[in-house]
Amino acid sequence: MIQTFKALSALLSYPSAELQQAIPEIREILAHEAVLKPAGIKAMQPLLDGLSTGDLFDLQEAYVLLFDRSRTLSLNLFEHIHGESRDRGGAMLDLLETYRAGGFDLVGPELPDHLPVLLEYLATQPMEAAREILTDAGPIVAALAERLARRETPYAAALAAIAGLGAGADTSGVAASLLAQPDDNPEDLAALDAVWEEAQVTFTPDPNAGCPISRDILSKMDVPLSPARAGTPQ
Repeated sequence: MIQTFKALSALLSYPSAELQQAIPEIREILAHEAVLKPAGIKAMQPLLDGLSTGDLFDLQEAYVLLFDRSRTLSLNLFEHIHGESRDRGGAMLDLLETYRAGGFDLVGPELPDHLPVLLEYLATQPMEAAREILTDAGPIVAALAERLARRETPYAAALAAIAGLGAGADTSGVAASLLAQPDDNPEDLAALDAVWEEAQVTFTPDPNAGCPISRDILSKMDVPLSPARAGTPQ
């Protein structure tokens, strides 16, 4: 079990009191496993500090503005390359089969391509296999990291650290293509409504069940996490 991936999944979850209480344990995991480079862990300190000591309401509001109301920052990875097309549906089904083949059952309401869900799956896999998957996802994650850096949010360091775990440089041009697209404005509600008017691809679990909450990692780091998107803690 690669606890670092579970810790990263928790950090990218909707902030909760449980997450705040788990920050010391997350710090210990990141330092002990040393999966991330020391520079990457150091760069994440502002995020860890902010989540640990920040006002919970402010943290939740910032999270929603970034990841739920900014489509260009969506943590649903396939959305960035397939949008809501049928291609995304096929990619999603393939990913579900990968999870099942690896002995990972998706039991919560998140979509399979949700980054925290992917990280939870990677926590159950050998490092070599995890790096291979992150190499494929790396260009999208790198583009997200750059977009977050533009907004001067400490979440950028977590995305950059994840992107850095992939092997090799991006030669696909995916990251450059994504970064060439204009960022949306979460405060422009009319523009956001127009963007989200498209019919969404529906899978199980249901993607419309509300805001996500932190995973079981917050209370027991050695138990596999169950992705959840609900209004109250499990």
